[in-house]
Amino acid sequence: MDAGAVDSAAVGVDSVAEVAMPTPEQLGISITSGPEGGLPAVTVGDTFEFPVTVSWSVQGSALLVVPTGSANAKGLTQIGVSQESARSVKDGAEIASITFTYKIVAEDTGSLNVPALRFEIPTQVGRPLDLRSESVPVRVNEPFNPLPVVVGVVVALCVLCAGLWRARRRAKARAVSAARNAAQDALREQMMVLKQRVNTADSREWLLELESVCKGYVAGRLGIADGALDASAASAVNLDALVKDGQLEGWEPLVQEFAHARYGGGKRDGFENKETWKAAMRLMGVEEE
Repeated sequence: MDAGAVDSAAVGVDSVAEVAMPTPEQLGISITSGPEGGLPAVTVGDTFEFPVTVSWSVQGSALLVVPTGSANAKGLTQIGVSQESARSVKDGAEIASITFTYKIVAEDTGSLNVPALRFEIPTQVGRPLDLRSESVPVRVNEPFNPLPVVVGVVVALCVLCAGLWRARRRAKARAVSAARNAAQDALREQMMVLKQRVNTADSREWLLELESVCKGYVAGRLGIADGALDASAASAVNLDALVKDGQLEGWEPLVQEFAHARYGGGKRDGFENKETWKAAMRLMGVEEE
């Protein structure tokens, strides 16, 4: 072979190598990646599917699409891939497609990205046509830990129970205080009536009425009655026995006057009744308004 023939062959090879490859868009080939609506958030350790679809107008031809890349990326590991072919009719034209479904494990948390995936379509010119999908973001969350929620619920219930307990305790304290105040008011009213009669009432009868009032006070103090007006509970109080038992310190002179009135009595001046009344007021802790 002469030099001219070799040069001619070399020129032919160079011209073939310089043939411009058409773009996928020019050939009517499209590629879509990810599910419709985007990838939902996944939990670390989950396996999710990521579809990539290559579509083209059939027009009597068939294409061989070869995946050449993987879906491995930071925090993501591909564990498998499958493919499925399909045909459909759109606007009167038959469309063929191949869907590659990648199975990916999320091994880290945070905002990650499924990488761009590469494909090749062999051509008659000896050079393949390259296709590349878009990178798609995916959010990987920590696994749900119910413990903080349970602890929060338990703490909230404890706080609620404590609040209810305090509220009931305050309400009970208010009720007890109101009852005590009511009893004190009733006792004061009885004593004021007796004060008005120190000069006009029969001394024996007056002392016995004062004894009844004192018994009502002692019954309430000892928890026998709910208040000073509980006559049935007051009648069961034995002041003499309580004085002997040391439960009514300082009441001896007053109780002796009551005993004297019960077993005979005698004429008394109004000022004596007044002094007895003052002693009873002091012993019962009642103050005039």
